[in-house]
Amino acid sequence: MAYEGNGTISIPRKREIQHYHGDEARVIFVISALLIIVAQSTGADLPLSTIGAVVSAAVLVIAAGVTNPAKPWIHWFNALLSFAGTLLFGTSAIEHYRLGVSLFDPSFTYLETLALLSLIALYFTTRTIRGIVQRTEP
Repeated sequence: MAYEGNGTISIPRKREIQHYHGDEARVIFVISALLIIVAQSTGADLPLSTIGAVVSAAVLVIAAGVTNPAKPWIHWFNALLSFAGTLLFGTSAIEHYRLGVSLFDPSFTYLETLALLSLIALYFTTRTIRGIVQRTEP
């Protein structure tokens, strides 16, 4: 059963692919990219330069656009992006908190939100990789 095209390539429907969470990861990546751009443009203290923020947002959106169940390699790349985001934004959020920054400070709020989004994306990409590995095992 093919979704579209010439009918020679069959991609199982989402419900037929156990542990596929690429759609959720895709949404989280796009939201994170938007949040990075908004945070940087409003002067939040992100651990990225302006060009770094724009490139990071673009990479997240490209990864979201490429993510699909037929390309297992993109899920490994998504896991790497999620891990990097968790590490970068999580450590920055903790450092801000330890410095006594208010919980309602916009920079802290952006950092904490980006850290949590990255952590959730890491969970979904890990679950997807687990499903891919289980499908390929005999």
